[in-house]
Amino acid sequence: MSQTLPRHIAVIDIGKTNAKVVLIDRERGAQIAALSRPNDVLRDGLYPHADVDGLWDFILASLGTLQADHRIDGISITTHGATAALVTDTGLALPVLDYEFDGLEASRQDYTEARPPFAETLSPPLPNGLNLGAQIFWQAATYPDEFAAVKRILTYPQYWAWRLTGVAASEVTSLGCHTDLWNPGSGDFSTLVSRQGWRHLFPELRPAASILGPILPEIAARTGLATETPVTCGIHDSNASLVPHLARKDTPFSVVSAGTWTICMTVGGSTDGLDEARDSLANVDAFGRPVPTARFMGGREWDLLVPRIVAPSAADTSDIIARNVHVLPGTVPGVGPFSGAKGGWNVDPQSLSDGQRNAAVSLYLALMTRECLGLCGLGNMIVVEGPLARNTLFCAALGRLSDVPVYASGDSTGTSMGASLLFGGSGGATTQHAVPPMDIEGLEDYAAMWRSRVRDNSLT
Repeated sequence: MSQTLPRHIAVIDIGKTNAKVVLIDRERGAQIAALSRPNDVLRDGLYPHADVDGLWDFILASLGTLQADHRIDGISITTHGATAALVTDTGLALPVLDYEFDGLEASRQDYTEARPPFAETLSPPLPNGLNLGAQIFWQAATYPDEFAAVKRILTYPQYWAWRLTGVAASEVTSLGCHTDLWNPGSGDFSTLVSRQGWRHLFPELRPAASILGPILPEIAARTGLATETPVTCGIHDSNASLVPHLARKDTPFSVVSAGTWTICMTVGGSTDGLDEARDSLANVDAFGRPVPTARFMGGREWDLLVPRIVAPSAADTSDIIARNVHVLPGTVPGVGPFSGAKGGWNVDPQSLSDGQRNAAVSLYLALMTRECLGLCGLGNMIVVEGPLARNTLFCAALGRLSDVPVYASGDSTGTSMGASLLFGGSGGATTQHAVPPMDIEGLEDYAAMWRSRVRDNSLT
């Protein structure tokens, strides 16, 4: 059976900040090539929207380059959530809305009355367009003529799969990520979908790992790929990070998937501790099972708080802890476990060296991650995926704060590797190393002071 599986898998991996096409060698469980570009938001037209034409040109050019250099045997797709394409038979009925667009707030009251309760969807109310249902609701009300022409609503991975194969499908990981569109308990669409009359617009549900078909002939001609190259249905990026771990039996365990968002998920955990007021929710994994989740915009905050990346020394970290130098949540407002907090430093950050600043922000991310794990349920171990896996201080501090083993993934992005595993294989789940817990004195008191300051919503 394994001999019939594709070996070189091109993963189209569209994150909120960057888009990549990554080539994975399935037999080696390793990344062998990658091309990337910024995922820019266009500000012209009806509202801020995704640059789908630019992304499409990049995807096809990247597929052609990787085919010429290495050979591509299959294509898998993973993207960020809270995004959908409203399409006709030939293209977009409306631009693909950027979920950070704040214009949706004008219809917030109407949407609040229409959306299902948290008990049904395990999807909390989120700002702007972070609830996908709010986007569709606003587009339907604001552009009724264009919406009347919509033939299909495609979640984002499935939009790209449709463009590659011509086959339309729905898929649960993208439907089940804080959209208000899915009921994870019943495994079906929520009452919002039926009440708004949208059910017929969603294509047939297909598993993330199903093969929608081969690429279209014109795609083969433009890229040089074989006409029979298979394309998977695709998967939401946080859930792609879970794929290498879903066969584990030692549940519950936690996975921290880092990118623009830092997303904490506990496989085999309970949804009982989720709090809709603190940006915690149930994701839905590739098998349709609810996964308790909590998150904050850690990657975005890092970019805003750290002008230069410098590995902090032990002395840098000790000094930050001894002086109780804290970053408080709210640099990106409206999301995370302290969505209403007043964010910022309790000291002038210009007074800190680059190493000290990196240490303080790494500790802040560890404290926020620990708070999220308290909401989604701390597992008996933690696996860190993505850029934070390379931040030793973050991993070591998280191990000390959590008192469970922390393992850092050796893969640069867990999402790309996980998406490649939709074709089968064990991937990079074994390329993990244990990170010893931090042994610098005073972290517990430092954390207690940080929590006190967060509670007081004070920068003093």
